[in-house]
Amino acid sequence: MSAPEGGQEYGLPGWFDGKTHVCPIRIYYEDTDAGGIVYYANYLRFAERARTEFLRSLSLDQKRLREDHGLLFVVRRVEVDYEWPARLDDLVWIHTRMARLGGARLDLEQDVMLGETRLVSLKVQVVTVDAENTRARRLPTFIRDILMPYSQS
Repeated sequence: MSAPEGGQEYGLPGWFDGKTHVCPIRIYYEDTDAGGIVYYANYLRFAERARTEFLRSLSLDQKRLREDHGLLFVVRRVEVDYEWPARLDDLVWIHTRMARLGGARLDLEQDVMLGETRLVSLKVQVVTVDAENTRARRLPTFIRDILMPYSQS
């Protein structure tokens, strides 16, 4: 898979293919264990990067959301299925889809792909909280309006 024409403007990783955000990640030596395969916990890091790029590609910069609106996106739950390992120097693609958009919650599905092979699948529940007291907080209307076209539900 390669980036579509103009798909990596400003050097930002990832692009949208319909409602799915696609983010490339190269596997480096630091990502692997002694056997040369990706250490299991690193898939959580890859998925986090892809979720950040998903939001950033929609002009939802998390630092600005915290500073300007007192809002944080926080992972509440993750379910991970490991099917096949990635190896040193592989180029994997993280596919991120929003399965559901709730009042203060995003349910995301992420697949780590190597070509047409799904290596890892994740179901991630992200909630929005107040930056000061970390209590759940409804998504502001402007964020819902940005995210709604990408929701699968």
